[in-house]
Parts: sequence; C-alpha cells; structure tokens
Amino acid sequence: MHSPDIFGGGPPAERLARIVDAMREISTQTDPQQLVQVYRERLIDFSEMDGFLSVSRRGLQAPQYMITRSSRWEQEGAIKNPWTERNELPVLEGGILGELLFANEPRLVQELDIAPDDPAAEFFAGMGSLASIPVFDGGEALNLVVQMRERPHAFDPERFPQMVWMTNLFARATHNLVVSNQLEKAHAELAAEHEAIGAIQRGLLPPGDVVIPNLDVAVHNAPLGPSGGDYHDIFERPDGTWGILVADVSGHGAPAAVLMAITHALAHLYDGPERSPAAMLAHLNEHLADRYVSKTATFVTAFYGVYDPSTRRFVHAVAGHPRPRFYCSVERSVAPTDAPRNLPLGVERDLSYLDHTIDLVPGDRLLIHTDGLNESRDAEGALFGYERTDELLRCRELDPAGVVDSLVKSMQAFMVGRGQEDDCTFLVAEVR
Repeated sequence: MHSPDIFGGGPPAERLARIVDAMREISTQTDPQQLVQVYRERLIDFSEMDGFLSVSRRGLQAPQYMITRSSRWEQEGAIKNPWTERNELPVLEGGILGELLFANEPRLVQELDIAPDDPAAEFFAGMGSLASIPVFDGGEALNLVVQMRERPHAFDPERFPQMVWMTNLFARATHNLVVSNQLEKAHAELAAEHEAIGAIQRGLLPPGDVVIPNLDVAVHNAPLGPSGGDYHDIFERPDGTWGILVADVSGHGAPAAVLMAITHALAHLYDGPERSPAAMLAHLNEHLADRYVSKTATFVTAFYGVYDPSTRRFVHAVAGHPRPRFYCSVERSVAPTDAPRNLPLGVERDLSYLDHTIDLVPGDRLLIHTDGLNESRDAEGALFGYERTDELLRCRELDPAGVVDSLVKSMQAFMVGRGQEDDCTFLVAEVR
C-alpha cells in the first residue's frame, strides 16, 4: 500500500513531473503575492480543492482576525494583496474562523454546517467539508489556511498530516521571501542614504586644484564605502599661511562620516593662534571630548600643519596620528618627523599638544597620511609599511601627482586577494 499523496493520483512518474514543474515555476517568483497565487493555482490543480480561505491575526488583538485571501475574491477578480492593501481587508471576530484560528491546532470538519449569522458565512456558501491548517510562527498559529470541498467527508484523514506539513513549509518559504524583500528594500534605502552622506562628505573636501605658493600638493582619498571617517582639508589662513589638516575618525561608514563633518566644522570655527597647530588640536580635542565622542567610545587621530610660503617654514602637531614621512632633499633621506604624537582627539578633555617646526627647502617632500596606507595588508596579512612609500618619495622623476598615482597602483597590487579594509587618505607635498 503506497503512502498517501496530496499531489493527486496517477503513476509516480507523472506525479513527480507535476511536482517538479510546479517547483520550477514557484522558484522563479520574487513577489510574495505572486508566489502565493501560483502555489494556490497549483494546489487546486493537484487536490481538486473547491475553495479556500486564508486568515491572519498578526498585529490584531484577540478575538479579532483578518481574512487575507479567499477563492470567492479570486472568482470575482477582487484579489487583495495582504502586504500592500492590508487596510482594505475585512476584520472579523468570533464564528467558526475564530474558533479554528485560536484553537491553535489542525482540524478536519467533515460535515460543515455554518450558522446563518456566522460573520464569515458568505465564504463557506456551498461547502460541505473543510481542512483547517494553522500556520505557526514562534510556536503560535498566527495564520490559518482553510481548504474546502463541496461534498462532505471529502478530506482523507490519512493525507491530512502531509497537508499540514506542506502548508507550513510553504508558509515559511513565503515568510522568508517577504523578509528577504524587506531586507533588500531596507538595504537599498540605506545604500541611498550612504551615497547621499558620501556626496555631502565629498563636498566638504577641498577642491583638487588648490594652488599654494611654493608648494605642489597631490591628494588621494579613498573611503572604504560611499562615506568614511578619513578627512583632509587645505585652506588659506587670514595671515597668508596655509593649513593642512588630515584626520581619521575611528570606525567606518556613516557614523564616522558624521563625526568627520563635525571635526570639519570645529576646525573652521577655530579663531585662536593661527600659527600654532598645537592650539588648533587642543581646540578640537576640547570640543570633541565635551560633546561628541566621550559617550560613544570613538576618537579622532589628527595631523595639522601650517605652511608659510614666504619662509617655507612648516609647523605641525600630531594627535595620535601617524607622523609625516619627510624626504630631505639635501641628505636624500626619508624618515618620520620628530613631532610628538600624544593621544588622539576626544580621549581626554584637558590635553595639550606640541608644535614641531621644519624649515623646508626646494625639493623637500612630505607624505601626510592616515593609517589606511601603512596598515594595508596583503593576502597573507603582511603590512604595506613604508619601504614602498619612501622609495617613491626619493624618486625625482616623479612629481607629487606621479608619486600619488604610483603609490595607489603599488597599494592595489599589494592588496590583491584581500582588498581595501580601511579608509585611506594620503597627501604628497613638494616644496618649490
């Protein structure tokens, strides 16, 4: 004796072919409403079902429930989408549907007799038996599927467990598709927001054609995503000196971009001593520690330098940031400057920073960067380091733009098999 099959009669090969054909069609559906519609059509074809109802109590207070689908509506061409037209669906309470839904268990009613005053009586007109199949979520029957036949005793009790099993499996698949679509929509909205944040962030960066007397500058800025926490700024001060600010907010993405924008605003509100980068960093640290980072466990590393074109003097200070690489054209050597690093901005409120001065000459170069440069890794986890950067800084055949371009290519070749893992910004400046 063969096992009962809810997919109709006939030889096994024919039943299997029908099932495979149905599964292929179902697998192409990406819209939950269309998926359910295809499944219903196939189920009716397989089981010779005469009518059906779908009921839900999601988001409703007992004893209320909502009719979400009905074969009568399909016959009348009035199908409602329970995900997009929920407000147009009838909400009832009591009656046979309330009894079946809140029973929280499957039931067969082989001799159907609906009271005329039952709130759902119209949906059972002409039906003689039904199979009530709860759809469980979190252990509770939040939905109910009711299959109906016109004649009494039309449902085989031997097949009923298989019906319950298959209905709940399909319901779970539908639920997963709904969640997947919701996640896809949410992801698209977040991506659009991040793109907008990135566009705003890029608007805060200096233009690429900044002209500084006696100093050629080239910059590379590559956030890990549409927005990031690296920041650089180049601006002329009222006294004719030029400020160069490079900062790195801990973390990535939108939160880091927001804090970067705050840092930008604080820097441009600074009205203290113009030729003291240390004073500027102390100003940033005080405001960041007071209002923005103390409660979020974030911090900002920063470099700020002031270049005087008339004397070629460069004064700079560092707050937990990598020190610049300095190419001395006289000695043809590359080494970090001697600027003290101190703690990053926002870690402690009352911090002081120290200025460090370099008297530059034509041909000297500076590489100012975030740790996304030197801490990039290859496929085996080795650090990019400074050997390649220093070699390019020594190369007199390359101008600053050429050094930046070559450094980008060197990094990309180094990171093959691993890819970029952090925001990366670096700036090459050469004295004329």
